Amino acid sequence: MAVYLLVFQGYPLLQELILSFTSTSLLSPSDHAFVGMRNYGDLVGTTDFHQVLLITAIYTVACVVLSIGLGLVAALLLNGPIPGRGFARAMVTIPWAAPPVAVALIFTWMLNAQYGIFNRALRALGFAAGAENWLDNASLALPAILITTIWQIFPFASVVILSALQGVSEELRDAAVIDGADRLSVFRAVVWPTIQPSVMLLALFITIWSLRRFDLIWLMTQGGPIGATNTLVIELYRRAFVYRDLGQAAAVGMVGLA
Repeated sequence: MAVYLLVFQGYPLLQELILSFTSTSLLSPSDHAFVGMRNYGDLVGTTDFHQVLLITAIYTVACVVLSIGLGLVAALLLNGPIPGRGFARAMVTIPWAAPPVAVALIFTWMLNAQYGIFNRALRALGFAAGAENWLDNASLALPAILITTIWQIFPFASVVILSALQGVSEELRDAAVIDGADRLSVFRAVVWPTIQPSVMLLALFITIWSLRRFDLIWLMTQGGPIGATNTLVIELYRRAFVYRDLGQAAAVGMVGLA
């Protein structure tokens, strides 16, 4: 395991770190010049990159909080004695199993200004904003991306939390109810301490996945409009393969790692 990490993680990471101190073009990657901290200085000194960091933070926090919140609600419902519980548990995993490319295309169609179901629903409810093209609107693009992302990842959170709920002691739960505790008190005193380690680990995984998420955002908005959905990973890709500046792309990658 240590050898695997050293060869496939440590060495590429060291190469990226060295590359971030150079001026290197994608067209001639072997021809590079040492520039010291200039790439990092250029990033820190630009307002656009500050916006990238802010959008990345907002996107990551929203994904963690909302997906775990919805996953917890779904898990509590699926853990109760509801009709067709087995079927419901199977159905809730469908968004997680769907390919990100398919999810991005479907939601792009659903968010379309002319024939999208989102706008039709808004118009049916009497909202004048039902003619917006969500992905072309700087104020709505990030919420649209978040809706799509959370729809896909909250089922994973619900499955993990549901499995943790199976480990809650029924004896402790019954004892708390006999002592007069209401549902909220039972959850805080009995259920939450049992599932908390799983929720914390889940939060870590979703944080890592959110920081690394590329395909969904790139397919839907490519970081636009006007940088409204431009996260660190999108910025890294753009600097490396659009602007062809490998040195600055490596610097963005190291900032993301930090």
